[in-house]
Order: sequence, then structure tokens, then C-alpha cells
Amino acid sequence: MATTPETVDTLSTALRTGTRQDHEDAERSAFVEHLMGGTLPLAGYVDLAAQQHAVYRALEAAGDRLVAAGTHGDLVFPELVRVPAIEADLAHLLGDGWRTQVRVLPATADYVARLEAVGDDLPRYAAHAYTRYLGDLSGGQILKRMIERHHGLSGAGVSFYDFPQIHRLKPFKDVYRDRLDALPLTPTQREEVVAEARIAFRLNRAVFADLAAVHLG
Repeated sequence: MATTPETVDTLSTALRTGTRQDHEDAERSAFVEHLMGGTLPLAGYVDLAAQQHAVYRALEAAGDRLVAAGTHGDLVFPELVRVPAIEADLAHLLGDGWRTQVRVLPATADYVARLEAVGDDLPRYAAHAYTRYLGDLSGGQILKRMIERHHGLSGAGVSFYDFPQIHRLKPFKDVYRDRLDALPLTPTQREEVVAEARIAFRLNRAVFADLAAVHLG
């Protein structure tokens, strides 16, 4: 009798299923609930942008290093770069002197340190990039609408969530997942990617907890 080959999940599927609980836990954090519900003061959103600035500077510096080394696996997209948009948002929200008004919270410093430690390793970079960018292109779009509604922002101030070079988000996300799935990784490396993505979610939740301690009392 003929046997059916065992089905092997793609990396993107393994990431989605392997981080589902972590994703749900992040969405249920008090900071995110208040941000979505409109009960977070604007200062809390501004502080979130400041923490994102530190995280994305580290993530995108890692991507630049991988490109320079020729080892980025076609996973670094200029269309996804977020740092200039975050800086424009902070300048709009705080003025030209915003750099002297923001600070990096302890959990954010830990997140940055992790990115600096593992970002030159493509599988681990892939885990962090997947967690950040696919989130921005998906749930981040819902978050943007809530922020606009609750704080009267539009365009300037929320440009972090805009991707002007990407005209259709879903096809782009499909391409991104295809690039992930095409990475020439061993089974062990695939497991490392999922494990690192779970670390990324935990680091992100820790940032939310620090923000909640500051802005929610």
C-alpha cells in the first residue's frame, strides 16, 4: 500500500502556530487594552513610539548588516523600514527637540540588547523581523485606527503604521511569508526561529508592562 509523505509545516505556519499563545497574551496586556480602548493618555502613546524607535533602530541596523554581508536571504525589504516614520511621528508629537525628551525603559533596553546580540544570525533575525513587521502590517493597522479615533491623529503622528510603498498589504504579506519559507534552514534552525520569536513576544510584553507601570499607575 502506498504511503502518504508526512506533511511538514512551512516555517511561516510553524511561527504562527508556535507563537499563537504569546500573541494572545500580548494583546491582552493592560497597556494594549487601554490603548485600544481609548483610556490611555496621549503621553502613553508617545512613550510607546519612543520605545519603538529604540527597538526598530536595533532591528534595522541588524538588517543592514545582513545585507552588507550578503546573508540576508532576501528577507530585508526597504519598504518596511520604520525608523524615519517613527522619528517623524515623534517630531510631530514632541517637537524638533524630541530626542532630549524621550528615554529608553529598562525592558526596552533588554529588547535592544537581545537584537544586538542575535541580529547577525539570519534565523534569529527572521524571528524578530517576522514578529515586528508582520504585526505592523496586520494588527498594527487596527491599532492605528483606534489611535486616530481616540486621539484625533491622522497622518502625522501615526505614520509609523503607514507603508506608502506597499500598495496592497495582503499580497505583500504573502510574499514575505514565501521568503521566510524559502530560507534554507535545517530542522534545528527552524525550531530556533520559533523559539526566538517567542522570546521576541516576551520582550515585547515586558515593554508593555514597563509602559503600563508608568502610564497606568
